Formats: sequence, C-alpha cells, structure tokens
Amino acid sequence: MSEIEREAMEYDVVIVGAGPAGLSAAIRLKQLDAEINVVVLEKGSEVGAHILSGAVLDPSGLTRLMPDWKEKGAPLNTPVKEDNFYVLGEAGQIRLPNFIMPPLMNNHGNYIVSMGNVCRWMAEQAEAMGVEIFPGMACSELVFGDKGEVKGVVAGEFGRNPDGTAGDGYEPGMELHGKYVFLSEGVRGSLSKEVLAKYDLAANCDVPKFGIGMKEIWEIDPEKHNEGEVTHTMGWPLGFKNSGGSFIYHLENNQVYIGYIMDLNYKNPYLFPYMEFQKLKHHPKIAKLLEGGKRVAYGARAVTKGGFQSIPQSAFPGGALLGCSVGLVNLPRIKGNHNAMHSGIEAAEAAFAAIQAGRSGDVLEEYDAVLRSGAVGKDLKRVRNVAPFNGKFGPLGGLALGGFDMWFQTIFRFSLFGTVKHGKTDAQSTEEASKHKPIDYPKPDGKLSFDRLTNVSFAMTNHEEQQPCHLRLTDDQVPVSVDLAKYAGPSARYCPAGVYEFVEEEGKEPRFVINFQNCVHCKTCDIKDPAQNITWTTPQGGDGPNYPNM
Repeated sequence: MSEIEREAMEYDVVIVGAGPAGLSAAIRLKQLDAEINVVVLEKGSEVGAHILSGAVLDPSGLTRLMPDWKEKGAPLNTPVKEDNFYVLGEAGQIRLPNFIMPPLMNNHGNYIVSMGNVCRWMAEQAEAMGVEIFPGMACSELVFGDKGEVKGVVAGEFGRNPDGTAGDGYEPGMELHGKYVFLSEGVRGSLSKEVLAKYDLAANCDVPKFGIGMKEIWEIDPEKHNEGEVTHTMGWPLGFKNSGGSFIYHLENNQVYIGYIMDLNYKNPYLFPYMEFQKLKHHPKIAKLLEGGKRVAYGARAVTKGGFQSIPQSAFPGGALLGCSVGLVNLPRIKGNHNAMHSGIEAAEAAFAAIQAGRSGDVLEEYDAVLRSGAVGKDLKRVRNVAPFNGKFGPLGGLALGGFDMWFQTIFRFSLFGTVKHGKTDAQSTEEASKHKPIDYPKPDGKLSFDRLTNVSFAMTNHEEQQPCHLRLTDDQVPVSVDLAKYAGPSARYCPAGVYEFVEEEGKEPRFVINFQNCVHCKTCDIKDPAQNITWTTPQGGDGPNYPNM
C-alpha cells in the first residue's frame, strides 16, 4: 500500500474522528488562532452517524469550551430532575436511597442528551469558525515521517476488491499531513491501536478494560413518561457474579433511552450479552414502562472502563490520543463525554503552544502531563478502584467497597486501598467452555424483546459488499480450532450485531462465517476474542451504522 502515489494536503493539525473530543480540539484551536489550519476526518456518513452514548452529559467540558453554549442553541434540552438507583431481583426491586450515594454520583446540573445531535451541533460551530470537516472519509493508514513520527493519515481510499486488490474504480485516497495528528477514534480505534503498539505507549499502565453497551430508543405512552428522570439498575438478569447494569433516561418527546452495559471480563463463554439486555426488558418494572410503546432505534458500542490506572501515555511522536482512544470514562458515573471534551481542549492548547514555538512532529509531553493532573485526572483518580473491585469481588462486593472508597476519598482526599490493579485483560478472563454450562435464553417475543438481526435493521447499518472484509483474522483456522473447540464459539454470542456464526453442515467441518455487512462498529470482537485473532479495521468511508439520535 505504501508504494501507491497519493496527492498530499498540508494542515497544522489533522484530527481523526468527529466525536466530542475531536470537535472540542478543533474548536479550541480556532479559538486560539483563527488562522490555524485544522481538518477533521469522520468515517461516518455524516457527523454523529457513528456516535452512540447513554447519555447524561456533565456540561463541564462544554462550558469550558463554549461558556455561551445555551445562547448558541446547544441541544441540551432535558435537565435531570430525578435520580433513581435500583437493585433488581427477578420479580421486584429495592431502591437505594440517594443519600447513601457518594456526592459525585449526583446528576443535578446534568442533561439527558443525544450525543449524536450534540456532535452535529458542535460540527456546525466548528465549521462556522473555519474548520474543514470531511464526513465519509475513513482513515485507513498512518503516514510516518523520516524520524519515525506520525506525520499524517491516508483518508478516502475506495474501490478495493474483496481480495484487497485495486478494482476498476479504485481511488487511492489522499494523504493529509499535519504538524500534529490527533486520534479521537473512540474505543479501540484501529489507528490508535497501531500507535499504542508502535510506540509502546501502554508500557507503564495497567491493562485496558471494557464493557459492551447496547441501547434502544423507545417512544412510550405519554402517561408513563417522566421527562428528566434518570434510573440506573444492577442485579437481575445478570445476577451478582458478573458486573453490569442498565440505564433508563426519559428525554423529551415521550422518548426513553434504555440500555445495558455489561463488563467484558465475564468468564462464562456461553454468556450472551445481547440476550441479557433483551431479558432485562421483561422485568415487571421495565415491562410496565415499555408496554404499548415502540422501539425506534438500536445500537451498540464498547465502553472503556479501565479508568485512571489504565491510561497509556497519551502523546506520541507527532500526535496525541484523545477521549475514548485513551480511555477516559468515569465508570461509576457512566460518563466520559465531558472528559473527552476536556482532553480535546488540553490537546489543542498543547499543540498550539508547540506550533507557536516552531515545533512539529515531537511528543506533546505537556498534554500527557495535564491530562493526568488536570480536570480529567482528578475526575478519574477518585473512582479508580471501582472497576477492579467489581472484577475481583463481583458487583455487590464492588458496590460496597467502591462506595466506601469513593466516600472516603470525598472526605479525606486519599484512598486506604491505594490503586488496585485490574489483573487480566477481558480476553484472558474468558474460561474454557468445559468449566461452564450452556445458558438457555427465552425466545424474544417481538414486542418487548427482539432477535438480533431485526434489531440491527434499526441501526440502519450498511457496508458495500464488494470491499475487503474489515474484520481481519490473523489465522483463518483459529475460529474453529480454538474459538469453537475450546470456548464453544463465543464470537457468535458476544457480537451484538450477529456478525459471526459457525455454520455446521452434515458430514462437513464447521465453517466460520463473517457477516461484516451487519457490523455496527462496536469493536467488542477486537477486545473479547479469547485468542485475540480478530482485528477491527475501518471499512470504506460512510459505511457502518447511521444513528439518528443516539
């Protein structure tokens, strides 16, 4: 690929990904200097098409970036009015009183939002300031300079055949060069993964940890709607051996976001996260809310949950990792968008100072330092032990110890436990099938619960079929010889879009089939595959889900 001749365009800063981190960086750069040349490259068909988040937004990052966001019409229309936390049993629930929750868990002053729509609005603000934004431009390759630094990306390559050769209408794309390149690709981005490995950025941090988040938007009976209500649950259906929980957010227009986040450190390969989510909706409390309503959208996305101790070095020669590319979600608060915005602002200020000093292509050490010591580091440091406690002691033990630790740090400003380690990666946590029993899940009823393929149609995902498969296997034999033989084929279950299946025909060896057209770009396969044999890469620009209001 590197021998292909491409046209090149020069910028001061090249930003990959039009999420809250990338757009915040672009806006902040233009605030600092209207003449600075900034380009944002987005793989989705439009800004927001690939954005999926809960989301209750802590507006601190947005307020720091644009204090007048209200006057400018930011789509933060639903302030949180009510906070509920329940522990569910199969037939009932116990509400935990708000006063026992650490103060940082309070959602007063936060907003229920569609982050897709927030990003669309941020893109409008950025373009009005002169930022160039190109949607439908997947960045497929990094470009390196003479000293081994990242100096740009290849974007807009189209027309390869399924075998990877150039087709009749092949377009090689362009190289976009920058003095600095920001990677704000979200969770487990392919270019971010490459720089993490190339520069050994994770040498001095704990292992990364993740969850799988699945979400539906429902239109419900107006009489059951309570605009501004935020509810979180734990317990049933997962029980107390595996960590996970639901969120139910009442936004405007009689709509409700309902979602389920399940930690990917689960041991039992027969566990089926998507079906756990569907089962959840049959709990009497939730079923009562949704009955008579209509599901209007579905999507899924991996979530970072490693926290403070899992942050790798965020600056590398020629660029920086932003937002979920570096892993900045506050797990107990289930919030990362504010930290993504803070990281974009910090990266922009570090790059601007470097450019003003005549630098380029070096390591923005100032950014890495302030990310850990500033607003993001302070937000994440005080909750750093919640995820490892959940992993070691289960959700109930984790709730008790994590809650105590957060309260103690709130009062005394330090932790009795120090910094607890995560231990294994999520892939390493998967145990062989022989240690577990298959799980029998009830069949979806088509009213409250749905089969995967029906639900995936509500993600409006689409991939041009004549391109190479963007889900790449290191070894074609491993899915059957290892994934199926030892682990009972968990890829057929952990994928929330039904991409992977094992086809068994009489008298023949099982076949591993990748239905990449279904992919919603959640990246779970890249994270959870026990053999780490699957690598998620970018398909052609514009392909993937088309989320309207996620």
